[in-house]
Amino acid sequence: MSKLFPRIGSRRALQGAAAGAVALGLLLWWLLPLGEKPPSGTIVFSTGTSKGVYQEYGERLRSELAKDMPGLKVKLLHSAGSQENVQRVATGKADFTIAAADAVQTYEVAHGRGAGQLRGVARLYDDYVHLIVRSDSGIRSVRDLRHKRVATGLPDSGVKLIADRVLRAAGIDPLKDITPAADGIDIGPDQLEQGRIDAFFWSGGLPTRGLVSLARKGAFRFVPIEADLVAKLHAQGEETRYYRATNMPESAYPGVQQGEEVPTIAVSNLLMTRADMDPRLTEWVTRTVIKSRDGIGAHVHSAQLVDLRTAIYTDPIPLQEGARRYYRSVKP
Repeated sequence: MSKLFPRIGSRRALQGAAAGAVALGLLLWWLLPLGEKPPSGTIVFSTGTSKGVYQEYGERLRSELAKDMPGLKVKLLHSAGSQENVQRVATGKADFTIAAADAVQTYEVAHGRGAGQLRGVARLYDDYVHLIVRSDSGIRSVRDLRHKRVATGLPDSGVKLIADRVLRAAGIDPLKDITPAADGIDIGPDQLEQGRIDAFFWSGGLPTRGLVSLARKGAFRFVPIEADLVAKLHAQGEETRYYRATNMPESAYPGVQQGEEVPTIAVSNLLMTRADMDPRLTEWVTRTVIKSRDGIGAHVHSAQLVDLRTAIYTDPIPLQEGARRYYRSVKP
């Protein structure tokens, strides 16, 4: 044995190793961040109707938030849709929600209470306007809805907002020229199937769960909303500038569309909160929304379209400070 390296007893070696581990641990404690404690508490998330995409997305997002913030309780609150969601967040009845951009702008133009407090978290995905009739219906265009029984959505929904505007663009007064019904996606399909209405409007992500089962039966078809109506929509006011002409892809409801695209209108959806929401909590929520895209998207197809590059565009409302912090932290 070399005199330069005398034998070390096993006990002494273990003591040395332990001391080294403690020293290394202390060094790492100073050099490497251990991570901040996740936010906790309770928040209220306003969703939508039971068979709509807002509700399904809210349920999935709550599960993802629970993984990242176990101490955060998320209460889901059903709603009629975008218009009610905007009002709830603006007035403090809910903390987070999803709403279509046209509904947000409409609330701001009307100077709704708390409108100045609205802030964006992320642009999510687009809603597509569905105009649905029975397979054997003679309705071929929006203009054919005159004197028909038409479900235009619940009173405080985004569907109601856009359906009335589309009808006016086609020269139809939604109060006088049709028999309106306040049916949403929860009962609209059944009402159509039973012949109690002639058509109904829906605005939602693709595909919408409430239409999938009916689509399998081939019990309905879509009426095209032609691009010429978009210019007439835009002429109705600044709230309508968020509508754009597009096509519903043939893969949305393949059993109904038979490989054909359907001309329609789309509008973007925004995840939103208030300016006074805790920025740290909002930053964590934003992070979860972005990183859980594929997990949620496996069940809610439209969620696959959430994109870091476009999420920051929450016009007509500015980003909340917490969301801005997150996007700055991941900026390449």
